[in-house]
Amino acid sequence: MSAVAEQARLLADRINALEESSTLAMTKKARELAAQGHQVISLSVGEPDFKTPAHICEAAKKAIDDGFHGYSPVAGYPDLRKAIADKLKRDNNIDWKPENIVVSTGAKHSLANAIQVLVNPGDEVIIFAPYWVSYSEMVKLAEGKSVILEGAFENDFKVTAEQLEAAITPRTKVVMYASPNNPTGSVYTEAELRAVAEVLEKHENIYVLADEIYEYINFTEEGHFSIGSIPALKERVITVNGVAKGYAMTGWRIGFIAAAKWIADGVEKLQGQVTSGTNSIAQKAAVAAFNGPLDATREMSKAYARRRDLVVGLLKEIPGFKVNVPQGAFYAFPDVSYYFGKSDGKTNINDSDDFSLWLLNTAFVSTVAGSGFGAPNCIRISTAAADEALTEAVQRIKTAVATLH
Repeated sequence: MSAVAEQARLLADRINALEESSTLAMTKKARELAAQGHQVISLSVGEPDFKTPAHICEAAKKAIDDGFHGYSPVAGYPDLRKAIADKLKRDNNIDWKPENIVVSTGAKHSLANAIQVLVNPGDEVIIFAPYWVSYSEMVKLAEGKSVILEGAFENDFKVTAEQLEAAITPRTKVVMYASPNNPTGSVYTEAELRAVAEVLEKHENIYVLADEIYEYINFTEEGHFSIGSIPALKERVITVNGVAKGYAMTGWRIGFIAAAKWIADGVEKLQGQVTSGTNSIAQKAAVAAFNGPLDATREMSKAYARRRDLVVGLLKEIPGFKVNVPQGAFYAFPDVSYYFGKSDGKTNINDSDDFSLWLLNTAFVSTVAGSGFGAPNCIRISTAAADEALTEAVQRIKTAVATLH
C-alpha cells in the first residue's frame, strides 16, 4: 500500500466517502494549465464577474472604523436578521421574525446546517435534478439517502409534481430544489411550485429545503416565486438565500436560513458548536445590501440575460449540441451526448467527464461535466464572463468538436 493510500485509510469513513466538488476540481485544473502559460478561458466557476456595489463596500469600511471587530452572536447581528426578515416580507411574501433567521458563512453553509439538523441516518432526501453538486454529498455526510428525480430536457429540466408524488415513501424527510437552478438556469413557475405544494400538503412530516440564491437573476416576466409563501407549507419550508450571486458578494460569505423557530434554534445550536457567528464586517455589509437599492443588481441581471442570449445562440450553431434557453442564473447547460463514442484520434470521448476534460486540454476552455450535477449527458458553461471571452470560448469549442469523428 502506498503512503498516500495508507494516509487516506486513516481518514474518517465519512470523508473518504465524499466526492470532490467537480466545479472546484475543474477550476483547479484550469488554474494549473494557466500557470503553465496556456491562455485558458475559465467558464467553470459559478461566480459573478462584477464588483460588489460601492454602497455595500462603504458599509464594510464603516463597520471597521466603528469597531465591529469582535465575535458576533451565533445567529447573526440583530440588525442583519431584521434586514433579512424585512427583505423576505418585501420580496418573497414570507413573514418571519428575526428570531426565525440564522446567518451563516454562505448559503452553502446554510444548506449543510439545515440538512444536518433535519436528516437522520436512513432518511430519504428527494433532490430535483439537475442539482448543484454539493446537495447529494451533504446528504451523504448526514448519513441520509439521496433520491434523485430527473427533470426532462423537454420540460426545461424541471421535475413535475407527478414525479414527486410517485417518489415519496415513508422514509422521505426532505425535498430539496433550487430555483433559479444551478446548473440549468431553469425557473420553477408559481403554478409548478403550487402543484408541488399540493402534493406535500398531504404529507405533513416532509420538509422543503428551497435554495433561492439566484433569486434576483431571473429573466422571466412572472418573476421569482417562493414556495415558503404558501401558508399551508410555511412551517415546513426552510428558505435558503444569501448575498453571493445577486449582489456579487461571493467572497463575503453571507448566507441564511429562514424557518420555523424550532428549526432555526436547531441550526443555531449546531452552528454554535462548529463555527459560531460568521464574519462581523461582512454581516454589516450585508445589512447595507438587504436594506439598500437594487439598481446594481438589476443591471447585473440585464447583463446576464444578454450574455445568455449570446451564448445560447452560439451554442445552437454547434452540430450535435442540444441547448435549452435558461430562464435565470448565469449558466448554459447543453446536452453533448452526440459526441459520446467519438474520438479525435488520440482521446476517446465516453461521457461528459471525458468531454469536459478534453475541452480543457484541447481548446483550453474550462467547463464542468454534468455528471456531478446528476445530468451525465451535459456540461455546464458559466456565462459570468465578458462577451468577448464567451464568444472566443464557444468558437474554440466549435473548432475542437469538429475534430471528433
